Amino acid sequence: MDIKREVTENCSGHDRVVKFLRDQLLSGSLKAGDSLLPERELSLKLGVSRPVLREALRALAMIGAVEIRHGIGTVVTKPDVSLFGEFFTFVLAHQPNVVDDVMQARIAIERQAIRLACSRGTQSDYDRLADCLREISDTIHAPEAGGRADYRFHETIVSASGSPTLISIYQSISLLMQRSHLDRREQIIQVEGIEAFLIDHHRAIFAAIVERDEDQADELLSRHFEIGADFRRRATIRMFDFPAVTHRP
Repeated sequence: MDIKREVTENCSGHDRVVKFLRDQLLSGSLKAGDSLLPERELSLKLGVSRPVLREALRALAMIGAVEIRHGIGTVVTKPDVSLFGEFFTFVLAHQPNVVDDVMQARIAIERQAIRLACSRGTQSDYDRLADCLREISDTIHAPEAGGRADYRFHETIVSASGSPTLISIYQSISLLMQRSHLDRREQIIQVEGIEAFLIDHHRAIFAAIVERDEDQADELLSRHFEIGADFRRRATIRMFDFPAVTHRP
């Protein structure tokens, strides 16, 4: 498949407006807080009618890319990525085994994020991770609160990466990941050894990040996911570990 630049002349009026804003943002010509040209000038510049321009701007406003301020004009805004969480949930919900598939996406994101966190992490990031560690320990016997604390620890790792792209992708599937954390915690909480694993392994990952040891942090995180999957399998077996039935003669 050949990768080609879009030909503006072949675009519909609506697409032409969207492409204009996107290209201006990517080139740095526009940024959040900037005002677009007045409606009449912008419609002439893009070669679209004013009704088409208004319709396109309303669509862009719905996704948070612009804000239409009456009496002022149209201002560029930065969309809130969390708003797309529900959208992605509905899109992915149609896929079989969606939670397991999201888990694989999570692993890919976090393993790159933790390497970046080792080189880019700040004291503020370390402090937040330490708070998450304390919360994991304090909620170790509470599946729901513990699942939320676990999620926040991993979310903070991604945040510490300092990568807007990784952070945005992670946030866009956050609803499904939070559900995954809670489901897994409820499933494995009764398995022997899980409490020590949850506390000690998160602490080891934290130490590797603070020590800026990328290879160690990545290895620990990879093992973290593997061990977590093993605990889940053991929890499944435990569900069917019924006492033997004694047959009377």
